[in-house]
Amino acid sequence: MRTQRTRPALAVPALALAMVLLSGCGANDDEAPKVPKTATGSLERLAEQATCDPNVQTDAEELRQANCTTDDGRYILTTFATDRGLREWINEADDYGGSYLVGRKWVASGDAKVVESLRGRLGGTVETAPEHHSGSDDDGGGGGESDGGAGHSGHTGKS
Repeated sequence: MRTQRTRPALAVPALALAMVLLSGCGANDDEAPKVPKTATGSLERLAEQATCDPNVQTDAEELRQANCTTDDGRYILTTFATDRGLREWINEADDYGGSYLVGRKWVASGDAKVVESLRGRLGGTVETAPEHHSGSDDDGGGGGESDGGAGHSGHTGKS
């Protein structure tokens, strides 16, 4: 008999929890910003969707890059020939910090506020890397690459 009471007793809290979770799913839908499907296409097509007149700075086989200025601010829009090229670029850029709006074979980099605004026009995913400062340290170094990848814990260790 004890087994029969335990099952219904456990079912009631589980059912209540499920109802609470389900009822909360749509509670803030009106407050959430609407994000369109992630944009695709050439640098010019992406710039058009972002309402930018692109000032192309790099026009190479592996990537194209343009400076853009809109009412929201300045940013750099970059398209890549391959997904791998995009991922390698982001991995390198993460060392410098910043905010990135990432789509398929493209990235927009700029101030966090500008990147969030662009997301409303281009979709994509926001990635943020912590800022790394190159100010004065005790050793006079600027946090360069000479730390051997040992991490960024103050850059005060000497080799």
